[in-house]
Amino acid sequence: MTRIGTSDLDVLPLSLGGNVFGWTADRDRSFEILDAFHAGGGDFIDTADAYSAWVPGNSGGESETIIGEWLASRRPSGVVVATKVSQHPDFKGLSASNVRAAAEASLSRLGVESIDLYYAHFDDASVPLEETVAAFGQLVTDGLVRYTAVSNYSAERIREWVRIAEAEGLPKPVAIQPHYNLVHRNEVEETIVPVAQEYGMSLVPYYALASGFLTGKYRSTSAEGQDSPRADGAAKYATPQGLRVIDALESIGSAHDASIAATALAWLRAQPTVVAPIASASRVEQVADLLTGARLELTAEELAELGRVSEWTPAGA
Repeated sequence: MTRIGTSDLDVLPLSLGGNVFGWTADRDRSFEILDAFHAGGGDFIDTADAYSAWVPGNSGGESETIIGEWLASRRPSGVVVATKVSQHPDFKGLSASNVRAAAEASLSRLGVESIDLYYAHFDDASVPLEETVAAFGQLVTDGLVRYTAVSNYSAERIREWVRIAEAEGLPKPVAIQPHYNLVHRNEVEETIVPVAQEYGMSLVPYYALASGFLTGKYRSTSAEGQDSPRADGAAKYATPQGLRVIDALESIGSAHDASIAATALAWLRAQPTVVAPIASASRVEQVADLLTGARLELTAEELAELGRVSEWTPAGA
């Protein structure tokens, strides 16, 4: 178990991504995935109020609703649920009134009294940061949220958030959710990790498997013939360097009888300040690999080799 920043939230070092619930996994399949994850020791679920508004016929909140129904049905103990605000079609942005309304809507869909970890999903430059920080602090004071966090924020804006919180005596974020994986490293390692280290915050990286590329399934720059909605996102990483990363993952994973995906998650989990990579599963049979990634321990030499082959991945790729 690992602890999220300065909070008292202890979790298995893997977060199950809820972005697929209500999208590529319907309610029944989502329940199967959640059951398998929890049965395997998983206890950290990540979602957002906007998931999955992009799907035709959806309006946002579908993932939270499914998770809430699962929580009510199973009543699992010790499960930590993280969700986010700013992107739901009905709750755009980070004004104080919107943050409050969105949190109350998320609580209703999740069927819980308090959100364990609440992220500002994307920065909102149209709202004074002081207003947003105060709104998040009020949610903690009122017991609607246990801990706050930020996602997709620049290092400068995270520092400013912390400065405001310290000056006003408000709760500081305990976690940062960046886009971070073996083929998207530089920007996070150069700017975000130092901030996390300075303030005792944890990273909970999304796109931990690079839209599926780091499963080894996509080895062509063309998504033609792939039936996954993530194929286009994964195909862009199938560069000569990206394929060298896959080869290294395959070789190292085979020494541990582990998959490419599990090995990629183990590398990310071992990076400074990372507490739990986020990875999703659209099918129940994918869950075991994710859980292996939470427990697989790579040697120093293996970690160094993966770092070497991925070192020159351009920031922002």
